[in-house]
Amino acid sequence: MYKRSGNAYALKMKILSNLVLSVLVFSVGVLCLAPIKNNVTTEGNQTEIYRSAKENPQGVSLMFNVYMGTNEVYDILGILEKHEAKATFFIGGCWADDNVDCVKDIYAKGHEIGNHGYFHKDHAVLNLSQNQKEIAQCNKFLQLAIGEKITLFAPPSGAYNDNTLTACRALGMKTILWSKDTIDWRDKDPSIIYTRATKNVAVGDFVLMHPTPATVEALEDVLEYYARNLLKLVTVSENLQEKS
Repeated sequence: MYKRSGNAYALKMKILSNLVLSVLVFSVGVLCLAPIKNNVTTEGNQTEIYRSAKENPQGVSLMFNVYMGTNEVYDILGILEKHEAKATFFIGGCWADDNVDCVKDIYAKGHEIGNHGYFHKDHAVLNLSQNQKEIAQCNKFLQLAIGEKITLFAPPSGAYNDNTLTACRALGMKTILWSKDTIDWRDKDPSIIYTRATKNVAVGDFVLMHPTPATVEALEDVLEYYARNLLKLVTVSENLQEKS
């Protein structure tokens, strides 16, 4: 009788442990993938925030914010390579943690790696210490993966405050937003994505995208439009380089 009770207790504890583990895994996934309110603040020194390249633009910069879509990332890499185009990938740390080889492949193909925070938090509500931790933790992981200092930070949903700018300044980083947003994470229509990426596009624009199936479908046409209009694809850092 005692042995049966002991076995039943052990089984209950095993089930409970598995349930706790499942909840933890689910929670991490929600933190990484859930969108946050797009509440871009107007605080801070605007000269520290780069929405486009106005001083010495070299071309158009595609910005891919990555927290999901590993297969789509590889599809995007193939299309960019076909068109001899370079882009900047702003990587979320919790995604990179599970996709180290993909991060290395992005970098190996000559694209730029930027920081998109570790857990896709709303930086507009974080204090200085929290901003520093979220950005620095992602930096550390990405730098270990590619062996190069990360100098650009794109706040999730474009949300930031003075503490975000102070943290980036202390880390020797630029805060990057966008001049054109395809909103491809929400509107999964290749024709809409194409229009938003090409309408009135000009040298110096930062065009925001994400690795979604619809984006992959639209990307070929977007790049062909840029080529027809003699718009070179360059990284964000190339667009922001100082005049020599």
